[in-house]
Amino acid sequence: MTRHWTPLALCYLVLALAGLVGTWVFNVMAITQMTDFIGDLIRSGPAVSSITVDLLVVALAGSVFIIVEARRLGMRRGWLYVAISGVTAFAFALPLFLAMRQRHLTRLTTAAPPRE
Repeated sequence: MTRHWTPLALCYLVLALAGLVGTWVFNVMAITQMTDFIGDLIRSGPAVSSITVDLLVVALAGSVFIIVEARRLGMRRGWLYVAISGVTAFAFALPLFLAMRQRHLTRLTTAAPPRE
């Protein structure tokens, strides 16, 4: 059995883990301090609102990419990456999808040719 974890796939996986840990440190802080998470995003001034809109648009575009690319490549359950971004972070879900996409592409290119 060949290994499908290419250096690029591992790079994406490391980024996914960094996105998960990096965002959840602050999510846990917000939960333990019982802050108004959505209110903070909206009322913390124009700079925070600008970053919020920027990241929201990127997340929406990335979600469309994930679903379309997963279908194009025949990957199963592409929608699940979008769903988990709602309970984790898109900074985790997108690199995780990219890692799994890279593994899928590697698997496709290294698959044995059909026997005749």
